[in-house]
Amino acid sequence: MLEEGLPLSLRLFRDIHRVLLRKGRGSGQTPGEFRHSQNWIGGTRPGNAAFVPPPADEVLDCMAKLELFLHDQPEPTPVLLKAALVHVQFETIHPFLDGNGRVGRLLIALLLYEQKVLRKPMLFLSLYFKTHRQYYYELLNNVRITGDWEAWLDFFADAVIVTATQAVETAQRLLDLSNRDRETISRLGRAAASAAEVHRALMEHPIATSRSLVEKTGITPATVNKALGHLERLSIVKERTAQKRNRLYSYGEYIRIMNEGTELPR
Repeated sequence: MLEEGLPLSLRLFRDIHRVLLRKGRGSGQTPGEFRHSQNWIGGTRPGNAAFVPPPADEVLDCMAKLELFLHDQPEPTPVLLKAALVHVQFETIHPFLDGNGRVGRLLIALLLYEQKVLRKPMLFLSLYFKTHRQYYYELLNNVRITGDWEAWLDFFADAVIVTATQAVETAQRLLDLSNRDRETISRLGRAAASAAEVHRALMEHPIATSRSLVEKTGITPATVNKALGHLERLSIVKERTAQKRNRLYSYGEYIRIMNEGTELPR
């Protein structure tokens, strides 16, 4: 929607929320609608809650002001600073009955993408926030209670630096892996061309069925299956189901690199 020209807006927030809560956790919490009742964080009621967001009848006004800030009204704000401030304000308004944390974290990437800081919306700070969850919540609360924006901005800047560095390192390792595997595939002789096409498709979708690979590559089912056989023998892909039909293949080393560091300490 951003690529089609829709700006970051209340409409986009609601549409994101509608998709997010379409099924699974929170699907019964009015997907795509700002809340019409009071919510709170922690405790059993607003009277003993850790934090109580604005009343429901003030949500739309609060969100409208946040939308203006996103579009540099009353004055421009540097984009990383803006992303940090918007995240706190969104979580403080808590405009939805459920899914506020997920939408609020996603907005960081979307804002950086819309403002051309990222060519793709792929800088996700969620894992850093989750790894430092308790401190993250303390910082949000301290902004609300004492106005300590500086500590939050320091934390946010560290999150960007660490996450961006990890993303660059991961991208380089994935590039090195794909180059090594392409070199191995090139030695297959006549089968190399079709195997290389399947390999390219697996780099975009490292878990795939033979049918999805046929659709992605435009190669015949028989040729795709032969290519997968070659890639299995080269230990590049692995069949996960041990079935005759609807087999699922994974580009194991690619997935391992992507997953590295995502397991949180217990």
